[in-house]
Amino acid sequence: MTTEDMLSQKLDRLIAALERIAPPAAQPADLTAADCFVWDPARLMLDPVIKVNRVDISLIQGVDNVRDILVDNTRRFADGLSANNVLLWGARGMGKSSLVKAVQAAINAENPGRPPLKLIEIHREDINSLPALMSSIKDAEYRFILFCDDLSFDHDDTSYKSLKAALEGGVEGRPSNVIFYATSNRRHLLPRDMIENERSTAINPSEAVEEKVSLSDRFGLWLGFHKCSQDDYLSMVDGYAKYFGLDYEEPRLRAEALEWATTRGNRSGRVAWQFIQDLAGRLGKAI
Repeated sequence: MTTEDMLSQKLDRLIAALERIAPPAAQPADLTAADCFVWDPARLMLDPVIKVNRVDISLIQGVDNVRDILVDNTRRFADGLSANNVLLWGARGMGKSSLVKAVQAAINAENPGRPPLKLIEIHREDINSLPALMSSIKDAEYRFILFCDDLSFDHDDTSYKSLKAALEGGVEGRPSNVIFYATSNRRHLLPRDMIENERSTAINPSEAVEEKVSLSDRFGLWLGFHKCSQDDYLSMVDGYAKYFGLDYEEPRLRAEALEWATTRGNRSGRVAWQFIQDLAGRLGKAI
């Protein structure tokens, strides 16, 4: 066997090995399969979600102002008009992620003759693959809400830079048929001690802080969710009970709902929903 033949065989084996470890080619998604999808970066595919975990928008109580703002922003986007990326931040259990899913359904129900607005969930740990996701859908005929629930970044996590570039700062910018909605318990997405550490160790502390805080600036709308009052909490409970047809004496319903919140040490939409689930179970009714 000649030297050239040996080199050729080695090259063939090297090419075969590289092909085995190369990431899979992106497969075109069947966007008609569902209105909601979950992004799988390992396979570069969109997995359809047939049964979406969401509630009717009428059941989301105590956040009327931010609800109306989000509905209006989403409606403009669905109509092909200018709209902003949105950061929904604040108290846990107040319906941030529920509102995003409910608004998408409500906007689609408003105009069934229009191509449906699609919702794609991307997990926090997959943010680095956001550019690949946007590239795969930028030429589609549909419009997309990219949704990341509980978005935040920890120490030594640099994936926030990928998010910054994907939202506004890249050469291509955000595709016109894509908008990004995220929920977080923190308004600035990064822990305070991380920002303070950057300030104390950087050559130019103010520039380091600007680098961190500027991520939130990529979101044109910041919608704050705050702890609800007792009246708002009881309105949530009443709304759920009426919607699901739970036949229960109102004074008793409210007294038990308040006791339930006291045992949890918190009043929120999530606590109200948990109480309703317990009540429905005691009444022998599936919801």
